[in-house]
Amino acid sequence: MNSRRDFMKMGTGFGLLGLLDSNKAFSAEKPESGFWPDSSRLVISVSMQFEAGGQPDNAESPFPQNLQPGFKDLPAQTWYQYGYKEGIPRMLDLWDKYNIKVTSHMVGSAVLNNPQIAKEIVGRGHEAAAHGMNWSSQYNLSYEEEKKFIMDGVEAVKKVTGVTPVGYNANWLRRGEHTLEILQEAGFLYHIDDLSRDEPFIVKVKEKDFAVVPYTLRCNDILLIEGRHFSADQFLAQLKMEFDQLYAESATKRRMMSVSFHDRIGGTPQVVNAAKQFFEYALKQKGVVFRRKDEIAGMALKSKNTIREY
Repeated sequence: MNSRRDFMKMGTGFGLLGLLDSNKAFSAEKPESGFWPDSSRLVISVSMQFEAGGQPDNAESPFPQNLQPGFKDLPAQTWYQYGYKEGIPRMLDLWDKYNIKVTSHMVGSAVLNNPQIAKEIVGRGHEAAAHGMNWSSQYNLSYEEEKKFIMDGVEAVKKVTGVTPVGYNANWLRRGEHTLEILQEAGFLYHIDDLSRDEPFIVKVKEKDFAVVPYTLRCNDILLIEGRHFSADQFLAQLKMEFDQLYAESATKRRMMSVSFHDRIGGTPQVVNAAKQFFEYALKQKGVVFRRKDEIAGMALKSKNTIREY
């Protein structure tokens, strides 16, 4: 399947079968060889945030925040619309070209407003992870309020795609004191709201193992590109330097590289071009694989060599 049009012709059924096959990849018990259970040397985890279309009125944008009260920021709305009109379709075609499967953190309201895009992401074999119901904060909610906020987002993703998310990402990583308990009770396997390591690890939540698949602020387009600190070529250079260091370290320990793209930023022509060059650079090295975060969490939970923190 090489294009978005091919997918649209075939519908979602084939893609959902592909997702089920992907989830079987690490179901069988295998003896470990090397630092990763599948004998990979360096695992690269790519995030694709699906947020556009779920943003509140007058959400932050590159435009000056000098709008008079009572008026809608109409050009900012078009900036967000770019995410689902151009950004995600362009990234999906790039992932297909290199047979890379990513994790898409989906805001529930964005999924409900653009269901066909959500179906297409899953249909192409990518993971649908939860990202809350909307752009509200959750760290300041009561236990029951936060549980409803999380589960409303889960139900939105499930209703549209048929997939129940097993991974979670809070708005700006700001989870609350009860978030992990809620996620554990709801059947989640992992969360990503942690920057403390360059490999997955396990924590105990209510006496049960729960995986952490660390996120990144370093290799993150929303901070570097949208924040107007970096150009696309600087972003590419940083990705390469991060990769080189982690690849060298991966000779003696388990290493994971995390890269994050957002629909209205990572899907722009220049950033997709930079990502393309990085993928070609990384894939030239032996033992480099790209994995969805649910796959990484599954490997971490089954591996006797995974770091455990209590």
